[in-house]
Amino acid sequence: MNCRYYIPMLNLVGRGSVSSVGREAVILHGTRAFVVASEGSVGEAQAKQISDILAAEGLEARPFCEAIPNPTASVVEKGAARYSDSGCDIIVAVGGGSAIDTAKGIGLLATNGGRIRDYEGTDKSKRAMPPLIAISTTAGTGSEVTQFAVITDEDDHSKFTIVDWHMTPNVSVNDPEMMLSMPPALTAATGMDAFSHAVEAYASKNATPVTDAKAYKAAELVASSLRDAVKNGADMDARENMCYASFLAGTAFNNAGLGLTHAMSHPLGGKYGLPHGLCNAILLPHVVKYNMDYAAGRYSDLAVAVGAGKAWHSERENCESFIRFIVNTNREIDIPSGLAEAGAKFKDLEELAKEATEESVGAPNPRPYTAQQVLEVYRAAF
Repeated sequence: MNCRYYIPMLNLVGRGSVSSVGREAVILHGTRAFVVASEGSVGEAQAKQISDILAAEGLEARPFCEAIPNPTASVVEKGAARYSDSGCDIIVAVGGGSAIDTAKGIGLLATNGGRIRDYEGTDKSKRAMPPLIAISTTAGTGSEVTQFAVITDEDDHSKFTIVDWHMTPNVSVNDPEMMLSMPPALTAATGMDAFSHAVEAYASKNATPVTDAKAYKAAELVASSLRDAVKNGADMDARENMCYASFLAGTAFNNAGLGLTHAMSHPLGGKYGLPHGLCNAILLPHVVKYNMDYAAGRYSDLAVAVGAGKAWHSERENCESFIRFIVNTNREIDIPSGLAEAGAKFKDLEELAKEATEESVGAPNPRPYTAQQVLEVYRAAF
């Protein structure tokens, strides 16, 4: 079994870790930072906070607070043009997966040129991007530790995935103090995003002992802490545990890959602009059921990890308990019960199923699938 293992050179996890960002930028020889954040008052406040930290270490900052949910190609390309005019030599992203994915796209174009869709697929870039520090403000997407970025093409309302080891951040930061203001719905959706990363990485055809250890522990942490974080956003222990869960699940899927849940989720986000984590949460129990006969031992392990299964039960019993656990967790944290409630349209499912089969992110799924089989899973989740 061969293992190629990608991870940021430095990973800072825990309370107050964001305060080290300026020092790490200096170590990376940064002098002027391009700070990428989300549009609106929250993103602007986060960019100001990071700019002040950088300034304390003598770095100038040029904010770009225009990242949007389900980041678009046009915003990435606008940011790349702004970066080229800024005189910056380092990129600092602060926000959720959308801000970090935007920053990755900007960095890729800054040194490689072209249009961002040119890099759809795996390892299409030729040159390393500028140093990137990725500061997560949502415990779930894992973008701060991965070589993945998901971008929306406004022309056809589709999402495309870029997998490029050049996009792996140099430094990742998961500081629970940056997450205290997250509302319950965002906490729930991003937390289930982390859980889906752990589950799909553990069941992946490309799983290794290294990724298994991380995915297993991530699932365990989500099971013990997500509900508390949703119920009480000021619960620092729960927030910190979710930081570790996001980090572990991110580094697991960064190397093991994902599966059908994500392949089905991306078209939903592209079509309706739905939150990625919410789509994953709704789809996950149905995908586990679809995969069950091909990954029963894997799901049985995870059932034990989250406290839903027993070591002396059959794999089938544990798989069924695991599915019930996911459904019950979704209900407890107010995830919509199905795709219809989330805003999807039944008439679109056939088109979405075709798009899902074209998503490369689903390749490591333990069970093969056709467009008709994917359509049946969508219908079950509707």
